[in-house]
Amino acid sequence: MHHDNILTSKIQGAVSSGRKALIPFVTAGFPSREAFWDVILELDGEGADIIEIGVPFSDPVADGPVVENASIRSLEQGINLDWILEGLSEHRRSLQAGIVLMGYFNPFLQYGMQRLARHGKETGVNGLIIPDLILEEAQPYLELLQEHGPAYIPLVGLNTAAERLQDYARLHPPFVYLVSVMGITGTRAGGDQVLRDKLAQVQETFDCPVALGFGLSSRDQLEHIIDLVDAVVVGSALLTHLDEGKSPGQFMRSWLV
Repeated sequence: MHHDNILTSKIQGAVSSGRKALIPFVTAGFPSREAFWDVILELDGEGADIIEIGVPFSDPVADGPVVENASIRSLEQGINLDWILEGLSEHRRSLQAGIVLMGYFNPFLQYGMQRLARHGKETGVNGLIIPDLILEEAQPYLELLQEHGPAYIPLVGLNTAAERLQDYARLHPPFVYLVSVMGITGTRAGGDQVLRDKLAQVQETFDCPVALGFGLSSRDQLEHIIDLVDAVVVGSALLTHLDEGKSPGQFMRSWLV
């Protein structure tokens, strides 16, 4: 039941060419409703392996201030799943990258999981990341997604227990996403070791690529752990860059070294 998923092959393709896969995250409708799809097309043209589109939600418990602010701005412009999937149906054929939707469970549930699986497949969504949907609660939908729609991508943290990692690994996801808050002042050395140990454990438990994300603001933060990572997710730093009116291409070039 292994995914011959485009997401796996995109990451493996990058790794086998001697680099880490790059996964930019952009909140849907950011920096503006009009500019969003141009941003996505440019990220794609500049070599993004997978693009994560954030589904805006009014109560983002797990997000940092930059992503939360972007979410609020997008909601004010009427951005929702209908708008995202409509845009994808228009632009997907022009995009090389894998596409993942990341969002809280509430908007997905309101949209309807069956409908999401169907429309997601039709519009070329390859995966879903749902930070607040724990495995037990995800269970009823996993079969549905496996059968019809985008793949379920587990999100794990430094405190995710070994047993839980194994439960996720049995789902054979296309990749696993480890969330880590990087570079907190003063905890650098010890923090790196904790993260290295966790990455090693995740690599050992899963038979799929491992992506690392959250709080990465520069490539330099990765030097101690880069050997244990297959893909890098960059969100807040990119949103800040776009908000300053700078180009997606310029951002990609600073990461794709």
